[in-house]
Amino acid sequence: MLYALAIWVVGKFGLGLKVSGFVPAIVAALVIAVVSALIVWLTGASGLSLGGFLGAIIHLIVAALVLMFAGNVVKGLKVKGFVPALIAAAAIAVASWLINAVVGLVF
Repeated sequence: MLYALAIWVVGKFGLGLKVSGFVPAIVAALVIAVVSALIVWLTGASGLSLGGFLGAIIHLIVAALVLMFAGNVVKGLKVKGFVPALIAAAAIAVASWLINAVVGLVF
């Protein structure tokens, strides 16, 4: 639910991601979670593990690609291209981190 909130918030900033409401953000978060889990499982099963700066860059690229996929699958979610997807993926990561930090302070 917090990740959906991050997607919805980033969609409000016009960073190449447009979300028509909170329900599409929830659906997008679910699609992104399933696809991301599948990718992590596949890379783990194949023995690939990248850490450090290169791993972070690859993770950001994969997040942008998954976001673009979700934009094609989820009604109410539009992604304007690869570079905007990269920017939105980074913004979603930051927003998610901030939301989790605030929730962690409250609870």
